[in-house]
Amino acid sequence: MMDNPADPPEIPPEEPEDAAAQPPAEGEVLPPETEEAAGFDMGTELAFDDLPDPPGMDLPLRSAFAPELDEDGAPSLEAVYDVPVRVQAVLGRARMPISELVSMHPGHVFELDRRVGEPIDILVNDRIIARGEIVMIDGLLGVTLTEIVKSDA
Repeated sequence: MMDNPADPPEIPPEEPEDAAAQPPAEGEVLPPETEEAAGFDMGTELAFDDLPDPPGMDLPLRSAFAPELDEDGAPSLEAVYDVPVRVQAVLGRARMPISELVSMHPGHVFELDRRVGEPIDILVNDRIIARGEIVMIDGLLGVTLTEIVKSDA
């Protein structure tokens, strides 16, 4: 009989029907007769070469870090062709106080740090990679690269 009617009744934990059929818990040491029943053969020592090869080992080995080569034997860049980058053509830069910036209106002219005819900078992900000239083709602006900037880093 329960002492307090608000307390739930105690339910004993269920015992597994066949304890031998349960796999051993991690770190549990099995008695010798259980090891044999579980399929362990502790008397035979295996060498590394005796283990079966995993599937796919009959294929030629290729490192995941080894670059694929194109028909000329040079590393292929095909893996990075779809990586998006930000490209900017910078005509020049200017510094001004915020008060001058907010007072601008259509037609306002401000001075850049470049002269007419000087090459513009081409940046990829905020790093300068080339210089070029502005061209117009069929009414659209474009850039002709005139110099590739070599990075020391």
